[in-house]
Amino acid sequence: MEKNIEFCNCQTIHEDVVEKVRKLIPPAKTLSDLAELFKVFGDSTRIKILCVLFETEMCVCDIAALLNMTQSAISHQLRVLKNARLVKHRREGKVVYYSLDDQHVKQIFDQGLIHIKELR
Repeated sequence: MEKNIEFCNCQTIHEDVVEKVRKLIPPAKTLSDLAELFKVFGDSTRIKILCVLFETEMCVCDIAALLNMTQSAISHQLRVLKNARLVKHRREGKVVYYSLDDQHVKQIFDQGLIHIKELR
């Protein structure tokens, strides 16, 4: 079912409002970086990996077994998440453990879940 979109019928530009908002919005580079961050969240495999890492740090082998995927596929997605600074790793002997980079990652995720649940 398509919703009707209301359009403004006036031709007046409210310069004071436009200028006020222009001063408040972040620079284009910042908005571009934010868009790139949200693109990383746009993959269901990466979302699953983040869910796993909310619970505990894990190695690639364990994540792959849990998600029934290849280690190669998990490693690729972890690389994307690491480049976006959403996950970090630590080495313990031959094993590399992955975890959330910081609590902001969980907060971003939780806000998305709240929004999705409101839509249902």
